[in-house]
Amino acid sequence: MIISYIDQHKAEYGVGTICRVLTEHGCKIASSTYYDRTHQQPSARAVRDEALSAQVSAVHAENYGVYGARKVWLTLNREGTAVARCTVERLMRRLGLVGARRGKVKRTTIADPQAQRASDLVDRHFDPEAPDRLWVADFTYVSTWSGWVYVAFVIDAYSRRIVGWRSATTMTAQLVLDAIEHAIWTRQREGVQDLSGLIHHNDRGSQYTSVAFTERLADAGIDASVGRTGDSFDNALAETINGLYKTELIKPRGPWRTVEQVEVATLEWVDWFNHRRLYEHNGDLPPVELEQAHYAQIRAQQTAALSNP
Repeated sequence: MIISYIDQHKAEYGVGTICRVLTEHGCKIASSTYYDRTHQQPSARAVRDEALSAQVSAVHAENYGVYGARKVWLTLNREGTAVARCTVERLMRRLGLVGARRGKVKRTTIADPQAQRASDLVDRHFDPEAPDRLWVADFTYVSTWSGWVYVAFVIDAYSRRIVGWRSATTMTAQLVLDAIEHAIWTRQREGVQDLSGLIHHNDRGSQYTSVAFTERLADAGIDASVGRTGDSFDNALAETINGLYKTELIKPRGPWRTVEQVEVATLEWVDWFNHRRLYEHNGDLPPVELEQAHYAQIRAQQTAALSNP
């Protein structure tokens, strides 16, 4: 009966996929057993599909289960497996694998009507020509069994790299102060000591217009920029990163129990996001890789200029 079932559906799903699904549901049968029973040799395509299916599943799982066919295809080719995009699409359909889809983003920042605010120096232009020209910042929330957790991010607009982040159980100025300190430390560790000319952009949340926060920006030589409260387009890039964080990590891996659990998971996700996640805006390069390519190009230009005075 099992052999007959496989014969009936193998043209649509493939022998390997059917055997794997049957085994997962308690009806154990290996594809080799099927071929032994039917005295058939698997076709070259079936053999390759079997191997590729394992690779496709691995890439999908290793990237938080958020990649669709295009990014799985790009990752396989980056890792040295030459495969057509249509093949990946076909195998993902067989395996029942899909990419993540973003939902709505909840507003978390509330303006302080009495606070003095910086001007909007960005005017919705989020594509600087180099790193450390524009950082954008915002924070979002995570519901846990022990209460709300708020997570603040600082993002370099050139590479979309998360250069700083922190979490807390209250929405205070200290949360965003800790995130900017982390961002400054990240760049200092990489040898960037002078941040003059850098713009830090956020919405008009009271945490970002506090005296302590604005003074810290000034001390670091960073120019403050503030958009209009409630207008998502004025801080669209930061809200995009918040949305990816919720879609790729928080929603699919909940429920969350404690702030410590959220912190560890966020640390792992940020590391993946910065170093391995393919970002379409970056030409499908991870953020850190794009920054490295930028500086490598500058060094090459400087070397060429020195050799051709």
